[in-house]
Amino acid sequence: MITVIQRAKSGSVSVDEKVIGQIEYGFVILLGVTNTDEETDADYLAEKIVNLRVFNDKNEKMNLSIQDVNGSALVISQFTLCGDTRKGRRPSFIHAAAPEKGEALYEYFMEQLKSKGIPVESGEFGAMMDVALLNNGPVTFVIDSNRP
Repeated sequence: MITVIQRAKSGSVSVDEKVIGQIEYGFVILLGVTNTDEETDADYLAEKIVNLRVFNDKNEKMNLSIQDVNGSALVISQFTLCGDTRKGRRPSFIHAAAPEKGEALYEYFMEQLKSKGIPVESGEFGAMMDVALLNNGPVTFVIDSNRP
């Protein structure tokens, strides 16, 4: 699984111009599921993300986790993170999970975050979405469960 995690002051996702998920403070997480991913990949990422100390403390040092700041997560499925752009000009998506597997692991990942006390909002799997965020910092990380 591949994630792009962005520390955000706010974030929202819309489908057909209707907001279906939004957060005020926390992480906007873009999640790509590959064809070799399993629940253990989601477990690893959820644990890593919940404990990642990237929020500022009173001394403006990145020393606090999303739990410490009572943040929320907006999770968006994004299979294009699994795209291979090494050859040619059109990305190949042969490494992306089939939709059924991708959706199951996307849902499982969000459940793991919720089980750790993180309020979670989400997009709509497989839909064309508009994602808006106010990136704070900016602070952005890429975490790949296959490259811990």
